[in-house]
Amino acid sequence: MTHRDRLIIFARYPEMGKAKTRLIPALGVEGATTLYRQLAEHTLLQVYQLQLRHAVCVEVRFAGGTRERMQQWLGQDWMYTEQGEGDLGARMARSLEVAVVSGITRTVIIGTDCPQLNGAILESAFQALDQHDLVLGPATDGGYYLIGLRRFVPELFVDIPWSTAVVFAQTVAIAQQLQLAIAVLPTLSDIDYPEDLAIWYALQQCQSSNP
Repeated sequence: MTHRDRLIIFARYPEMGKAKTRLIPALGVEGATTLYRQLAEHTLLQVYQLQLRHAVCVEVRFAGGTRERMQQWLGQDWMYTEQGEGDLGARMARSLEVAVVSGITRTVIIGTDCPQLNGAILESAFQALDQHDLVLGPATDGGYYLIGLRRFVPELFVDIPWSTAVVFAQTVAIAQQLQLAIAVLPTLSDIDYPEDLAIWYALQQCQSSNP
């Protein structure tokens, strides 16, 4: 079956000392690495929920490790492609361009840092692209946890100060200059700093009380 939609997940192989480094002061090296694994696995559980109601091809764009190690960790159900060189913008742009060239009509990119992101929100992102050129999921830190496009727009990924509080605002400003129709999803929180951990712990507690 040919899918017209692609979900691209940016992920990192969980090597000690290279995953969630900003959480190492609070959790230690092993704890930060374990948390990253848990967040990534939680994200893929939400993707399974999406696939129950929406036909989508899933590609994991990975950094670190090898394709074999990624498959051993996350399973055989996904496409795996190395992220390659460049900053985050260059790597996202490259993944989008490849999807568009291969005939995909709606492409959504996410990371693994936003445990509040669920299958319903992912589905709404693809639906938004029926009527909009661009869909964004703003994060509380000023970035975005999701970006989706139905055509390749390289300007959205150039000269953006990644990992700052102005990423979302600058992306919207560029999109408006290009006269793109923009859809905005609910604002959610990434887990990047020690003060964000309460969000993850609350979600885990909620899930344990509602199996």
